[in-house]
Amino acid sequence: MFDIPTINRPAKTLLDGLAGIGTATASSELYKMGIRNPFIAGAVPHSRGKAIAGPALTLQFMPKREDLYGDDEYADREKQLHRHALYHVEAGDVVVVDARGDMQSGIFGEMMLTYFAGKGGAGMVIDGVIRDAAKAFALDIGYWMRGTSPNFHTQTTLMPHAVNVPIACGGTYVRPGDIIVADDDGAICVPIAYAERLLEAGSHHAEWEDFSRIMLSKGGDLRRYYPLAQDAEAEYLAWKAEQQHD
Repeated sequence: MFDIPTINRPAKTLLDGLAGIGTATASSELYKMGIRNPFIAGAVPHSRGKAIAGPALTLQFMPKREDLYGDDEYADREKQLHRHALYHVEAGDVVVVDARGDMQSGIFGEMMLTYFAGKGGAGMVIDGVIRDAAKAFALDIGYWMRGTSPNFHTQTTLMPHAVNVPIACGGTYVRPGDIIVADDDGAICVPIAYAERLLEAGSHHAEWEDFSRIMLSKGGDLRRYYPLAQDAEAEYLAWKAEQQHD
């Protein structure tokens, strides 16, 4: 019924590495690479303690027009494009939804989210809301979104429009196959072309921060250890070598 483009999925080692770096470090390093603001604004963490990184499957909503999308939710179930986004889910994927910041229409409910969890989906990043919150939050899924609603997805002013096309989610451009990194600080979009370089730069950043955190916890000089001053580099390298031999 619909010709949905596929995405290329990066190696799990790359995704695991980016998840470990976290959004704060990744955002800072992307800024240095020329990506000024990768943050998906409005997609608030609702799964505290979860940190994920996965390729983006995108879903775009548009303002509802009744001649294109009627009121009966199940009159033609295959017309529901939000289902088709889920049909393409593989383990570790992240569904990213441009729901136009709408606070009324629950983009997915318990049954759709159960299906997503069953296919191994890692998380949902939605510039909007979901429904069936109590049962949805019991699933092992990461949620970054604006909130919840009792309404179903087309009940008010929205209709699904396209799957796996470039979207604007929370003011950020997201292409299908870009990597979403999300944790307690929120969700960011990593352009796939930057991912390998980000992993290298972010891993180094995270490592010297580990050293600096230890030194600061011992009362070390903030001017020397954060950010790491050039004259502290030898001290850091000695610490790093010691860790590798432990």
